[in-house]
Amino acid sequence: MSAPGDQGAETPLPGTTHRAAGERYLRLFVELGGLQPDDAVLEPGCGTGRMAEPLTGYLSEAGSYDGFDIVADAIEWCERNIAASHPRFRFRHVDVANGSYNPDGRLDPTEFAFPYGDESFDFVFLTSVFTHMLPPEVGHYLDEIHRVLRRRGRCFLTFFLLDGDALEAIRAGRAKRRFAYEGEGYRHDVEHRPEAAVAYRTEGALALIEGAGLRLHRPVEHGRWTGRPSRVGSQDVVVVERSG
Repeated sequence: MSAPGDQGAETPLPGTTHRAAGERYLRLFVELGGLQPDDAVLEPGCGTGRMAEPLTGYLSEAGSYDGFDIVADAIEWCERNIAASHPRFRFRHVDVANGSYNPDGRLDPTEFAFPYGDESFDFVFLTSVFTHMLPPEVGHYLDEIHRVLRRRGRCFLTFFLLDGDALEAIRAGRAKRRFAYEGEGYRHDVEHRPEAAVAYRTEGALALIEGAGLRLHRPVEHGRWTGRPSRVGSQDVVVVERSG
């Protein structure tokens, strides 16, 4: 799974759908995020490598990839099937707690320091990660993203965002998720399991981003989960950059 993320539902046997998703996201990383072949890339929540696999054919010898995840089996698969043939691709297991996906994790997600130095990466991406994390955890991860990003670095994020159109789609029954349960600064889709699927009001997500010293790199791209047509997939896409 991601750290934590939707890839928890995957078995460590990626197939056609897995690869297609990775290739689609790679196009978005380049088109929306400005990913370059020689970038140093970080993926918190790498799961079973669905994003890493297409990057092996895109990143140059000058580029690199690091990924970490809370599921040890996923990391072991990535090490055997990706890192073994691509030495500039590195994977780590981190035992970060999550109420739905790793409740017995030893590391507090509001204190966990990414195991990398300051200003180490040009491009960071998290897909289906903040959709499973609560506001204090998201805020801390954003602080860590700011810390590890180089000047002019970019970060590609996915969310479930609640704006006026999304709320109307939920009321009208057009949305794929209802997010009927209220939390402190968020809404969630599964009663008693907030981290199973978390949504943020757009202004709340942007406040967390700005509070971490990041800013929008481009306008938000809305996903299909509310019934809107979209080129970015199901979830909403936010691309940010360091503001200092």
